[in-house]
Amino acid sequence: MNSNHGDQRSSGLNQVRRKLLSGVRAVCVVGWMAVSGLSAAVAQAQLPAANAQPPIRLAMIEGLSGPFANTGEAVFRNLFWAIERVNAHGGVKLPGGPRLLALERFDSKGQNEEALSALRAAIDQGIQVVFQGNSSATAAALIDAINKHNERDPARRVLFLNYSAVDPILTNEKCSFWHFRFDAHADMRMTALMSVIKDDKALQSIYLIGQDYSFGQAVLREAKKQLGEQRPDVRIVGEELHPMARVKDFLPYAAKIKASGAQAVLTGNWGNDLTLLVKAAKEVGFEGSFYTFYGNALGAPAAIGDAGVGKVVAVADWFPNVQGAESSAFYQSFRQRFPKPADDYVHLRMQLMVEALAQSMEKAGARLALTGSKGMLDAVALGQALEAAQVSMAGQSGRMRAADHQFQQPLVVAVMDKQGQPGVQFDVEGSGYGFRTLRMVTAARAEQPHTCQMQRP
Repeated sequence: MNSNHGDQRSSGLNQVRRKLLSGVRAVCVVGWMAVSGLSAAVAQAQLPAANAQPPIRLAMIEGLSGPFANTGEAVFRNLFWAIERVNAHGGVKLPGGPRLLALERFDSKGQNEEALSALRAAIDQGIQVVFQGNSSATAAALIDAINKHNERDPARRVLFLNYSAVDPILTNEKCSFWHFRFDAHADMRMTALMSVIKDDKALQSIYLIGQDYSFGQAVLREAKKQLGEQRPDVRIVGEELHPMARVKDFLPYAAKIKASGAQAVLTGNWGNDLTLLVKAAKEVGFEGSFYTFYGNALGAPAAIGDAGVGKVVAVADWFPNVQGAESSAFYQSFRQRFPKPADDYVHLRMQLMVEALAQSMEKAGARLALTGSKGMLDAVALGQALEAAQVSMAGQSGRMRAADHQFQQPLVVAVMDKQGQPGVQFDVEGSGYGFRTLRMVTAARAEQPHTCQMQRP
């Protein structure tokens, strides 16, 4: 498969928009939704009458209600857009004819048990490809459940594509043939952040704070390890874990941070736990820096305001202000598709993930063909193709490492600045603040060793 195939898919978006407007339903997305003015009737698209092949159904299991509903909806927009692009290019080309992709939403309500119930519902409906990412604890529960299901019911095996659950254990001790992670895990992200912290010679004291679950614990553990190795002169003046998604008032935490004398905070917080922490720090007058995994979106820049200029640092696989015509065109096309400022949270890795899935389906070819009265996918064939996936889009490339199913890609460290300043063409969520690139970390530099001993079918 040509590595530029993802960019070729992008060229079909205008065509599919025209079809949608003319009443030709060319995009397959099933379940409740309201995206950019599209009605549910249009979103629940049907294949063209000339093509009798049913769509290949995919399940997104995510918190769509509760404290992290905004992050779940952000994921949905990204997956919707990625699938729309694949379908605009004609869908997935298989020996029996092209197949469109259909995305179905399952609300986990941010709870592991609800996620497991959603998984069972998806399997009962014949879905064999599952997306999830917002919560490493949930991802771990899904991996265990999918491992057991696939052993018990090999005719209905399921693959799990993970876009943001980044606890390193998921591709180490808990690695599974059925699980593929497309985000950089916490240790990889920490390595990228540390490349900037190492050069911040003025930094002498730091406060570590995170959410009290597997991912938050992993972030603090790795932060202490890498600080000890690369900046032993920096004092850790506070270390704290707080309940995840249950703290409504972060002022007591912010007061402790300020009282500690810390010059900077390092946190893996995400969603409202990050936004509320940042707002509280601003309220108590904390003037230090924030080294974050997710400080570039979901309300954080607007909450910080001018106080974050030059101080809030974030790490990601990609930022809108990464230089390059392809990158800029990619971001602008997303904003045209979702023009509301509150919807401005695009994940390039999710686009690469869906593109890798589509290409792997085509690569598996005849072995993937739907068979039997229930039309089940050959999940082994698809998994074998996925673990060799290499994709490129918008100037970003990545490959799946077969040994542990950890996607390898460049990372970027960026700092908050005002829109219009050098290197800040685009802002975030209409806030007037964007992120300027500080450091580009190659995939080879970000890559980390693994302890995975994968059992293959």
